[in-house]
Amino acid sequence: MSTHDDPSGTEPEEGGKPSFDKQPPSAGSPYDTPPGYGGQYGAPPGSGSPYDNRPPGYGPPPGQTPPPGGPYGSPYGTPGPGPVPGMPALGGWGARIVARLVDWLMVEALAVLVLLPFANFANQDGWVGSAWLSYIFYLIYEGLMLSRDGQTLGKKLMKIRVAMLADGSPPNTGAAWTRAAVFVVPAMLCCGALWWPVDGLFGVFDRPYRQCIHDKAAKTVVVSTA
Repeated sequence: MSTHDDPSGTEPEEGGKPSFDKQPPSAGSPYDTPPGYGGQYGAPPGSGSPYDNRPPGYGPPPGQTPPPGGPYGSPYGTPGPGPVPGMPALGGWGARIVARLVDWLMVEALAVLVLLPFANFANQDGWVGSAWLSYIFYLIYEGLMLSRDGQTLGKKLMKIRVAMLADGSPPNTGAAWTRAAVFVVPAMLCCGALWWPVDGLFGVFDRPYRQCIHDKAAKTVVVSTA
């Protein structure tokens, strides 16, 4: 029988032993990448980047623009020039001081009108009584107004508002009343002429949010609405 008739395709070497030098083509390694997977660590066909199939919470889907303030978004919404991405610009000191003066004069005028029928403003007692009543009125006025939308009438006039530092929202009830109490109560216990300059100067040197002591206590910040 001729060697060309051997169906196995092997040719016997000298001595009648078959040779295994010629092997059929390899079927490939079981670890090779299947066709269409884009490389050893590629993704299935049609998925684009191998990193596109990320679990939720790792940024926007492929092809979408990241939200303002980075891939995790900003608690303040739209971009702004504040110290936190997306935060509105901080309220200026001039606007903050004028807003305080407007609010205090309004409250003081109300206190005088309330006491006018009962107190003698020709002597010091009437003005002392109106000052104490003004403190109480101001505490109630600021606590109620800030818990509503973060603005008193003076702040509305000067286009500024109080916001929670964490997310830019109007102060919640606890923060609004804490802020009002820290501003007013020490002035009642000592004197406004001493406490308010200390409170205000603290904010002048505070960075980056310009928080006065009452802002620190309530975790708030004053921003512009202009």
